[in-house]
Amino acid sequence: MRLATSTNAELLALSNLRNPYPGKLGLVEKGAFAHILVVDVNPLENIALMHEPEKNLSVIMKDGRIHKNTLAS
Repeated sequence: MRLATSTNAELLALSNLRNPYPGKLGLVEKGAFAHILVVDVNPLENIALMHEPEKNLSVIMKDGRIHKNTLAS
C-alpha cells in the first residue's frame, strides 16, 4: 500500500514541471492534495470489493474534495 501511495507521490514530485499537482502529495495534512478511499473491509483480503464502490466505499476524497461520505452524522 505504501508503494502505491506515498512512494509514488515522492516520485511524482521529482518530475518538477511535469507534476500535475501544485501542492504536497503523499501526505494527509492541511494544504496537501488528497485522494483517499475509506473501505468497509480489508482490501488485501478481498480486492473485488472495488467492483462495487457504491456499496463498499464509505468515503471518497479526490483532490481534497469529498465526493462521498457515509461516515458523517
